[in-house]
Amino acid sequence: MADGEVLTLEVFKGTVEVMLSDDLLSLDEKRLIIKLANQLGLEPDEPAKVYEAIREGREISGGREMSKGECIRVFTRVYEVALVNESVSIDEENVLAHLRHHLNIEDDDYEQVVDGLKKIITERYDDNVVGLMLNTLSDSVTLVGRLFDGVRTKNA
Repeated sequence: MADGEVLTLEVFKGTVEVMLSDDLLSLDEKRLIIKLANQLGLEPDEPAKVYEAIREGREISGGREMSKGECIRVFTRVYEVALVNESVSIDEENVLAHLRHHLNIEDDDYEQVVDGLKKIITERYDDNVVGLMLNTLSDSVTLVGRLFDGVRTKNA
């Protein structure tokens, strides 16, 4: 999907497919998918349609085209949800790497997301958890970047 238009339903479908690759939807993944559907502005029936298409092996495409700024905003908000429980699970890191790919978040954009997350964490969260969340962010940045490089190479 790199260097092309980014469509909401295709982003959602690609992300759900990654989440279901192990045939399980973890609690962490459920939190992310709910936030993603909300941030993508999907219609109430669209997540169910996407899930049904995946289950039946049917193609589904379309949705609304997203701007680069919207892609960055959506990725930032979903990443924040992953950070809230003060650790980012392997499932969440994998989802974030694939979501980064589907949203065409390049290295410069990723740096912007990380800087934005640092600001969000220090402004919105209690001082007692800020340090832990910043450490979690720091730890996840490297791994998500590495996983993203793997996804980018695999899809090249």
